Amino acid sequence: MPIPLIDLKAQYLPLRSKIEQTLKEVLEEGVFIGGRRVERFEDEFAKALGVPHCIGVGNGTDALAISLKALGIGSDDAVVTVANSFIATSEAITLAGARPIFVDCDPSTYLLNFDHLERVLKSPPPHSGRIRALIVVHLYGRALDMTRTMELAKQFNLEVIEDCAQAHLAAWKGRHVGTFGVTGCFSFYPGKNLGAYGDAGAVVTSNPALAEKIRMWRNHGRVQKYEHKFEGVNSRLDTLQAAVLSVKLPHLAEWNQARRQHARLYSELLQNISGLILPDCPSDDSHVYHLFVVRTARRDELKKHLHDRGIETGIHYPIALPNLIAYRYLGRKASDYPTASAYQDQVLSLPLYPELSPEQVKSVATHIRDFFRIPK
Repeated sequence: MPIPLIDLKAQYLPLRSKIEQTLKEVLEEGVFIGGRRVERFEDEFAKALGVPHCIGVGNGTDALAISLKALGIGSDDAVVTVANSFIATSEAITLAGARPIFVDCDPSTYLLNFDHLERVLKSPPPHSGRIRALIVVHLYGRALDMTRTMELAKQFNLEVIEDCAQAHLAAWKGRHVGTFGVTGCFSFYPGKNLGAYGDAGAVVTSNPALAEKIRMWRNHGRVQKYEHKFEGVNSRLDTLQAAVLSVKLPHLAEWNQARRQHARLYSELLQNISGLILPDCPSDDSHVYHLFVVRTARRDELKKHLHDRGIETGIHYPIALPNLIAYRYLGRKASDYPTASAYQDQVLSLPLYPELSPEQVKSVATHIRDFFRIPK
C-alpha cells in the first residue's frame, strides 16, 4: 500500500460532519470577511499559546512581513535569519524593505548556529545596513534555545520575531514558542500541524500597542471603515478558514503527541544504520515534529528506492537560502554557510502525519534498512 508524505484526507474524514456543518453555517450567515468566527479563532489560539493578542492574517509570509513593518523596520535596516529555511522567512525581510543577513545552522539541531550568529552581530557583512531584528525559525517543529536568543537580543538591542510556521505548540522550557519574541508568526498552510483549507496565518504578541498596529497593517492601515491612518496591506484571515481552524484546534495537542510517537518509533527502528544520521530527538514533549528529517550522503538514491516502493518522501530544503539565485546580489558564497550548504544535499523528510499507523512506520523503516544493505 502506498505511504504518502502527508495525508490530509485521513485527517479530514473523522472531522467531516463537524467541518461541513460549520462551513454550512458560515455560508448561511453570509459573513465572509471578519466577523465573530475570526475573532473566536483569534481568541482561542491566543489562549492556547498563553498570550493576550492574536491577529489573523492571510498567510505566514504576511505575518512575518507585517511584524517587521509594524516595528518600523525597512530601508537602510538589516534583519538576521538562518540559512536553512523556506524562502518566506527571508522574503518577508525584503518585502518590508530591509536586507537579509544569513547565519549558518547548527550541525546537530538544524536550528540557528549561535556561534555564527554572534560573529555576524559583532562584525556584520559590508553594506548590510543597521541590524534591527532577528527572525528565528523553529524548524521542523523543534524549539530553538530561546534563553540564549533573548540574551543575545538584549546584548545587541535587537527585536526578536519568531517564525513558528512549523512549530504549533512547540515549547522551550515549558513555554510555547511564539511568546518569547516581540511577535510570533504562524502559518496555517494545509500541511502544517494546524492547517486550514487554504492560505491562512496569524501573529501573536503580548504588546497591546503593537497588536493594534498589526491589526491596522493587515487591513489597509485603517481603524474603521474608510478611516485610514497609513497605507497598509490587504491580508485578512478568511472567515471560512478561521471556522475550519476552530474545529481543528482542539485536536492539535493530540495530533502533536501522535507525531512524537511516530518520531520515536522511527528513531528506535532506524538506530545504528551506517550512513544514516537521525535527528536529535528531545526526550520531553517540546518537539512537535512537523517533519522527521534524516540525513545521508546517498539521499537521492534512497529517495528513489522508497519512491519505487510506493513511499513518498520530501526534501526540506534542497537549496539553502543564501545559495538561491534570488540572493546572488548579496555576494555570499556557499562556503560561508558550510553546514547548511552540505545539508541541502543530504536531508530527506520521511512520511509523518498523525494518522500514520505504526505498521506504516515499520514498513518505511524496513525499506530504509533494506536500502542500506544494498552494496553501493
